[in-house]
Amino acid sequence: LTFIICSFCCSSGVQGDSLTILQAPEYVSFQKGDWPISGEKIPDMVALTMGFSVQEDLSWPGLRAGPLFQRPRANVLVVVRGVDSLALPQSVASYPLENPVPFTLDSVAETVHTLFAEDTPVVLQLAPSEERLYMLGKANAVFEDLPVTLQQIRARLSQDGSVLASLPLNSLSRNAEADLLFLSEVQVLHDITALLQRHRHLAKDHSPDLYSLELSGLEELGRRYGQDSSQYQDATAILANVLQKFGEDLFGLYGDSAVVEVVTVKNFEVPLTRKSRSILESKQISNPGSPYNLAYKYNFEYAVIFNIVLWLMIILALAVIVISYNLWNMDPGYDSIIYRMTNQKIRLD
Repeated sequence: LTFIICSFCCSSGVQGDSLTILQAPEYVSFQKGDWPISGEKIPDMVALTMGFSVQEDLSWPGLRAGPLFQRPRANVLVVVRGVDSLALPQSVASYPLENPVPFTLDSVAETVHTLFAEDTPVVLQLAPSEERLYMLGKANAVFEDLPVTLQQIRARLSQDGSVLASLPLNSLSRNAEADLLFLSEVQVLHDITALLQRHRHLAKDHSPDLYSLELSGLEELGRRYGQDSSQYQDATAILANVLQKFGEDLFGLYGDSAVVEVVTVKNFEVPLTRKSRSILESKQISNPGSPYNLAYKYNFEYAVIFNIVLWLMIILALAVIVISYNLWNMDPGYDSIIYRMTNQKIRLD
C-alpha cells in the first residue's frame, strides 16, 4: 500500500485494468466514456486535477478543463493490485487502463512541497506491505502514531476499535499470513480516516493535500489461494465496500472538495520496483557527478520566466526613453505649473 497525504458503477462496462473516479467535486469535470488512459499518464492526470501544470499536454478526453481559481483541496489515489476491477457501488466515471506500467506520484508531491512549502500541506506515502512510509508537512504531526510496520499493524488488529470486530471475515483467517496482510491494509485505511476526523482543521487550510495508496493484499491472497477461492472473493467484496466508505469519508471531510481515484491492475507489465528516497531530499545545484560534462536538465518553466523578464525589461526601457524625451523637450513656461505660477507672481509684483 502506497499512500500520499494529496468511481466505479456496478453497471460499468469497463473490463480489464481500469481507472475509476470514485469521488470528485462538480468543478472537476470527468466525462463518461470508454477512453483508455495509459498508466504512465496518471500522475499528469492527478496534477491537472489539482491545478498544476505538466511538461506534456494530456491528450485525454476524459478530463475537461475546469475553473482556474477553483481547485480541490485534496487528491487521493488508491492503487489495488491483483484485481482488474472492483464492484464499487457508486462512482463518477470509469476508464480502461492500458499499458499498466508502475508509476508514482513523486513529481506531484514535489510540486506540492515546492509551491506550498510555507503552508506545510499534508503529503503522506505509506506502503504497509513494504513497510515504507514518507511523510511531509503537517502529516508528521498527525500521522506520527499511525502503525507502519506489519508487526505494528498486526498488534493494532488485536486492540480496541479494530476492524476485525466489524468486518464479515467469512472464509478469511486471523492467523494466515496472506489474510493478515489484507486485513492490515484495511486497518490502515480505517486508522487514516479516524486520524483525519480527529484533525479536521487540516481540510480547511489553503494548501492542497495529496494521498496515494497501493494495496497488494488481494494480490497475495490470489497467489496463496487462487482467484477462484472463497477467500479471494470475500476479500474482494470487503475491499470494495471499504474503499467506497473510505472515499465518501474523505470527500466529506474536505467539504466535498476532494478527488478520489481507484486504479485496479491485475499485473503490472514490469515488476513494481522503486528506489526508496525522501521527498525532502535536497537537490544538487550543480552537476559535478556527470563524467560526460552534460548540460543541466531543462526546466520547462524556463520559457515562461524568460519571456516575463524580457518583455518587462523592454517595457521599462521604452518608458525611460519616452519620459526622458518629454522632459528634454518640455517648455518650463507652458508645460510646468511651478514655473507658470512663479511667472504670474513676478508680474503681479
